[in-house]
Amino acid sequence: MWRKSSYSNQEGGNCVEVADGFPRAVPVRDSKNPHGPELHFRSASWTAFISELKGSHHRI
Repeated sequence: MWRKSSYSNQEGGNCVEVADGFPRAVPVRDSKNPHGPELHFRSASWTAFISELKGSHHRI
């Protein structure tokens, strides 16, 4: 099941979707192109990436 970023708005913008239910990987895709390519990240790498974004001054 794909879910859109909680930071997405209804205007469509630059959003990503993440698929749940994969214990070792996190599939990610562009919400504007749901039939396009997907990127797959190791779960630990994705968690580290999100933690870095939340802990820094990056605009998400």
